[in-house]
Amino acid sequence: MDFTFVHIASTVLGLICFVAICIQAYSKGAKKKFEQAAHIPFDEDDQPHEAASSDEKQG
Repeated sequence: MDFTFVHIASTVLGLICFVAICIQAYSKGAKKKFEQAAHIPFDEDDQPHEAASSDEKQG
C-alpha cells in the first residue's frame, strides 16, 4: 500500500465522520435533547441539603 492512499483514505473517512456528526447535531430530534439538557440546572430544587442545614443549627 502506498502512503498516499492511506493519507487520502484517512482524509475521506474524517470528512465522512464530520458530515455525519453535523447531520446528527442539527437534526430536529437533537434540538429537543439539547433544550432539555440546557434546563437541567434550573429543574433542581433550591432547598439546601439536610447535612448543610444541620451544621448551621449546631454552629
